[in-house]
Amino acid sequence: MLFENIAILDQNLDYLEGQFVATAADGTIAYVGPQAPADYEGETYDGAGKLLIPALYNAHAHAPMTLLRGYAENAPLQEWLNDLVWPYEAKMTPEDNYWATLLSCAEMARYGCVSFSDMYYHTPERAQAVAESGLKANLCTSPIAFEPKGIREFPIFAEMEEGAAKYHGSENGRIRFDACVHAEYTNNDVTTKSVVDWAKEKGLGMQIHLSETKSEVEECKQRHNGMSPVEWFNSLGAFDIPLTAAHCVWVDENDIRILAEKGVSVAHNPASNMKLASGFAPIAAMMDAGVNVCLGTDGMASNNNHDMFQDMYLAALLPKGNLLDPAVITPKQIFAAATRNGALAQGRTDCGLIKEGFRADLAVLDVTGPSWTPMTDPLCNLVYAGHGSDVVLTMCDGQVVYQDGTWPTIDLEQAKAQVIARHQRICGQLANPED
Repeated sequence: MLFENIAILDQNLDYLEGQFVATAADGTIAYVGPQAPADYEGETYDGAGKLLIPALYNAHAHAPMTLLRGYAENAPLQEWLNDLVWPYEAKMTPEDNYWATLLSCAEMARYGCVSFSDMYYHTPERAQAVAESGLKANLCTSPIAFEPKGIREFPIFAEMEEGAAKYHGSENGRIRFDACVHAEYTNNDVTTKSVVDWAKEKGLGMQIHLSETKSEVEECKQRHNGMSPVEWFNSLGAFDIPLTAAHCVWVDENDIRILAEKGVSVAHNPASNMKLASGFAPIAAMMDAGVNVCLGTDGMASNNNHDMFQDMYLAALLPKGNLLDPAVITPKQIFAAATRNGALAQGRTDCGLIKEGFRADLAVLDVTGPSWTPMTDPLCNLVYAGHGSDVVLTMCDGQVVYQDGTWPTIDLEQAKAQVIARHQRICGQLANPED
């Protein structure tokens, strides 16, 4: 496809008008410039009134939790998990995970997101949904292990082994597989260290939840001789491999120093953190220290949507209000967190920028609406006034996965109907456990 005479955010996230961007058959960006490329043959796209941006990267999600949208509400994290989420998840089948993941892919594509890091179960079904949708994902299986023994001794290890062998690098690299430990409070030293060692052996990245709540940090210190969750994971070698830590709400100056020195990516989830009353992650301090801060939506029981424009808006405003400093963070920093930083966290070094040779992961926004007028500062409009509904086209690896209300790769109505029916079945099982 050739995007003609379109405004773009270039590889430096600077705004340029009247540009031409061509994609190649191999799914890369073949040309970026102020004139049309010579001898181009292929589909063209009129860029009048449009803005072309690098597509968004969701650095922390639980895609099958689309089934729980609106189900687990108004509860603090531990009650939310123990009394609502985990009993529901115990009723979910592999097929439930497939349909819920497929619907999540449709929602993300609708809002300009092409890739997500997903921590859940039933990897084959999630991988199938991602493959069919045309999106990208870093999938991992989330072990919860209270008994102190090596990960190979738990039944879930078979799924982890299959994930690494069968799905890492599959679909021409669109699907990657990561190691995972759910959190410090749901695991132990022996199991966690064995997962870390397995990840090193397989050459995998890793995903974890980290320092999400104040009580998590305080209880960790009681269990581990005063060590914070950051110090505990670091002591087990987890930060010696590429790792994305979700949340990091309750991190202190020493924690931030460790995260920066070890090159840990932090997936900031502002909507989820506020909804569960977890607190306000110090992302300004992390950015100042050099931490790779990216953005995530988390699961739909704690957000309740995959519109990353909402998360950009919250991430941009919360530090200002929390620190009483209107200049503490910029729209460019937040947009980078939602794009290039997220791609780097996923190990996708050739993604997240509009740059020749990079993957053609692109989103087109209609910027003719009232909230975009005037265009005094395009990045300010994008972060403070933009909405996921402004997206009119989403492209992943050069393939259109959403355009003008249609999903070329997904039967949206079927996915919606399946999710509704499966949610109703699970709710019925929970309400009548003896049936």
